[in-house]
Amino acid sequence: MLLALTGALLAQRAALDAAWELAAKGQTEKAVDVLELLVLKEPRNGDARLLLGTLLASKANLADALTQLKEAVRLMPNSAEAHNTLGEALNSAKETKQAQQEFEKAVQPNPKLAQAQCNLGMALGEFGDLAGAAQHLDLAIQLMGQTANTAMPHYYRAKVYTPEGHTDKAAAGLRSAIRLKPDLAAAWSDLGRALKAQQDDAGAFAAFQRAATLDPQDASAQARLGAEYLHRKQPHEAVTHLQKALELDPMDQTALFNLQLALREDGQEEQALAVKARLAQIIRSKDETLQNNLTANRLNNEGVKLQQAGDLRGALQKYRAAHELNPGSGLFPFNMAVTLLRLGRWKEGLTELHECLVQEPDNPKLKAVWDDALRQAPAGSWVETAPGPPSNQPPNESPYNRHTIGIGTLILRGLIALRTMQAPRAETTLGFGQYPSLPAPASGPIHGALIVRRFVSGQVGMR
Repeated sequence: MLLALTGALLAQRAALDAAWELAAKGQTEKAVDVLELLVLKEPRNGDARLLLGTLLASKANLADALTQLKEAVRLMPNSAEAHNTLGEALNSAKETKQAQQEFEKAVQPNPKLAQAQCNLGMALGEFGDLAGAAQHLDLAIQLMGQTANTAMPHYYRAKVYTPEGHTDKAAAGLRSAIRLKPDLAAAWSDLGRALKAQQDDAGAFAAFQRAATLDPQDASAQARLGAEYLHRKQPHEAVTHLQKALELDPMDQTALFNLQLALREDGQEEQALAVKARLAQIIRSKDETLQNNLTANRLNNEGVKLQQAGDLRGALQKYRAAHELNPGSGLFPFNMAVTLLRLGRWKEGLTELHECLVQEPDNPKLKAVWDDALRQAPAGSWVETAPGPPSNQPPNESPYNRHTIGIGTLILRGLIALRTMQAPRAETTLGFGQYPSLPAPASGPIHGALIVRRFVSGQVGMR
């Protein structure tokens, strides 16, 4: 028995080593084949799942990668590497808040894991925690030493200095990043902006040129170089780079505005008028989206009040109207589902609720509502047509009798830059109580620009 067990373990180790060797040689597909067979034979092999998830993520197969990495974390809860790798995959999937949580879990068992410290610092900076970002990025720089890998923490450390007004420190940090990694185009572009703030126009121009040369597909670098050409009274050259920027990012309103000016100064009046009309159309479209979203929020709040007053049918009409105005939001379908369940329309309510959970399968509050609804639904109300989320919540008070989310007042702080994507703070009223954190409804970019996220745990605030 012992010999057989030892042989099986050695065979698993050999398969994992073979996958590592294939991956090192760049034979990713073959390595994935080996690992998929290995996890079928040994589903509790966390190391195999970790490597498999990493390789799948490198191929941009994020859905399958996340499945493997989440299982790796479950099997190896104290593995800093597993939590960090899962965080990176979540970040690639735009699940930034969950990614931050994984990076936090990564640095707990191993504070010396430099990449996790760097990732956590970057994540905190994205959410506006500049002090926390600085702490973790400084530690990452210290742990990494003077290597090419240290360029990125230097680059992001400079991004923390910039909003604090320390342009001299930001420029120094960007120079450090460039010294360690001279082909880091983003650092050259940001250095140009820092030098521009220091009124070093010549240095800024050279930095913008270097950035655009290193990465011609960087819309921001092209737009900044075009704007600098315009400032230098070279409108013809400005037009070339601004047009390139808009090929890469057609919705860049700043680039459109500058292109309009450059075309006019270059004597291309007809083209300038066309760009002006295009810019006006984009602004009108975003204003319309903003108005639709605000109206949808108002209708949703009215629905919550009707539900609190016992008018469930009236509330349902309000939620449906809100959903029609903003179909990309995950908030209104949830409220519709809750109301349908309370009206005893179980099949419709469960269908709506299941769709919400498909969109956010890891949301614990949503899972609690789903589990409770399944327990209380009459037999035959729900027929599973595809693998659904696991039901693991203990019996409790029916959440859908009280957890109807309402959007309170949206506070837009000041005049938001045209290109900035930000999320408004809001309060949420739930049927019969207060919900501590509003998950902003998902929608596209809107004028004044709201970042919107569905059912993200934690306080949603200005970004």
